[in-house]
Amino acid sequence: MMRSILIANPKGGSGKSTLSTHLAAWFAWQEEAVMLGDIDVQQSSRHWLAMRPASSPQIRSWNINDEEKAHTPKGTGIAVLDSPAGLHGKQLKQALMRVDHVVIPVLPSAFDMWASADFFNTLAEVKAVRREQISVAVVGMRVNPRTQSAAQLTEFLQKFELPLLTCIRDTQLYVQSIQRGLTLLDLPVSRTKQDRLQWQPLLDWLVSNKRQHR
Repeated sequence: MMRSILIANPKGGSGKSTLSTHLAAWFAWQEEAVMLGDIDVQQSSRHWLAMRPASSPQIRSWNINDEEKAHTPKGTGIAVLDSPAGLHGKQLKQALMRVDHVVIPVLPSAFDMWASADFFNTLAEVKAVRREQISVAVVGMRVNPRTQSAAQLTEFLQKFELPLLTCIRDTQLYVQSIQRGLTLLDLPVSRTKQDRLQWQPLLDWLVSNKRQHR
């Protein structure tokens, strides 16, 4: 049964594409049949996939033609959905109907936390979330877990009873790898050991919280 992971935050520039591409790459390295799909009309994830080296584990995209809406390729085991900024209302509800996990990237700034508050409240009202049919967690982006900003982010999320799974630091390795159709998780372990440790809590959470698709 296919599992789906939605990466969502209504604010642009929060790190959704970084999370989406890295999760897709990691599952592909686990020999999963992975699809990375952008539910934004711009389909920006397709540009990254077009640059991905043939020597790297395959990641699929939507099947799209002129007569049908985008649909998941047959045989897909994991679908990672990168969402657009401003996701809300009917589009958000439609996205939630097809996913098992929601991962929310949040930057440790007051503006980003304020912008996320309404989104958190909306998620809390969704029946599937209340019934724990959808697992929800937060990842701090471009943040050092030892700083005061990380502590403030943790305190902020406690109001919504949402777990802060991990904090991902800011490093040029992300920029350099994305520009080549790669992720940091495609690079040698010797170069990325510290960063892989930061990703591990999120990966463990996704693997241990397998839920049958509704």
